[in-house]
Amino acid sequence: MTEIKIGNRLIGAKQPPFIIAELSGNHDQSLDKALAMVDAAAKCGADAIKIQTYTADSMTLDISYGDFVIQDADNLWQGQSLHDLYQKAMTPWNWHKTIFDRAASHGMLAFSTPFDLAAVEYLEQLNTPCYKIASFENSDHGLLAAVAKTGKPVIMSTGMATQSELAESVEVLRKHGCCDLILLKCTSHYPAAPVDANLATIPHLAELFGCQVGLSDHTAGIGVAVASVVLGATIIEKHFVLDRSEGGVDAEFSLEPTEFSALVQECNRAAVALGKVTYGGTEKEQASRKYRRSLYIAEDMQAGDVFNPTNLRSIRPGRGLEPKYLPMLLGKPIRKAASKGTAMSWDLI
Repeated sequence: MTEIKIGNRLIGAKQPPFIIAELSGNHDQSLDKALAMVDAAAKCGADAIKIQTYTADSMTLDISYGDFVIQDADNLWQGQSLHDLYQKAMTPWNWHKTIFDRAASHGMLAFSTPFDLAAVEYLEQLNTPCYKIASFENSDHGLLAAVAKTGKPVIMSTGMATQSELAESVEVLRKHGCCDLILLKCTSHYPAAPVDANLATIPHLAELFGCQVGLSDHTAGIGVAVASVVLGATIIEKHFVLDRSEGGVDAEFSLEPTEFSALVQECNRAAVALGKVTYGGTEKEQASRKYRRSLYIAEDMQAGDVFNPTNLRSIRPGRGLEPKYLPMLLGKPIRKAASKGTAMSWDLI
């Protein structure tokens, strides 16, 4: 796939995985904590931080009953009204520039997920380098068209979208000017179980839509993210928190700094380890060939003595003839005297 440039970063199969720290609402409505999170993410080696741009009123109605209360028993936010949850999780718009500037001071990129047209207009004023489309918004064709018209790269989570829904969304993006698209395989359950990650979808998405594919990961730990790199993920997005024990709306499926550092390190390791199809050993392995087995004279022999399993053996190191020649040599006479420990060679027969 063609490499994509976001800000000053190239993203692609030949580049290190692009790691995004999602701040979400784990700042607990504290700008100081949000900035501390940016600082910590930079120290962990994140390439970018991401926030979300919405208001509770732009997301839902201020109603605390019926359809507007989360009723699912296994939902992390069960019993909360949608409006209260979004009010708690939102990142105030007047923080955005301060957060973006702090990220830039560390050499990190910063961008956001808009949830409506007003958010797109606001992010354009901040000169955001790209846009992220959340999985719950990937069917909002009006929002997709507005983002695409900016001409900036778009990163879109797949979530619950069917193949046909994704095809429609991708068509809308490309029709309205999106040339640089990266899809993120995403399981829209919080936290998500690894068994539901279905990472095998990553190469299928890449082939289906002819674009780069990454992972928006809501599982615990780093194993799923590392595995995705081996399957071709070029971007990893993971929620970030300073201390899970302090809570935070997304804390349960967010990584603490030490874990995020491990994520960066292991994803980069996985990308490097993938390498290319190769046989015969690397350049560094060639020096080890001498420690393989080979044929050696195992007893002092005189000219005319016949090779047998006792005086000609397959042992280490590997300076003699290869072991595969042993059956051919057994029963044949040695041409000249040789002492115990002599590497077997053709000039001895």
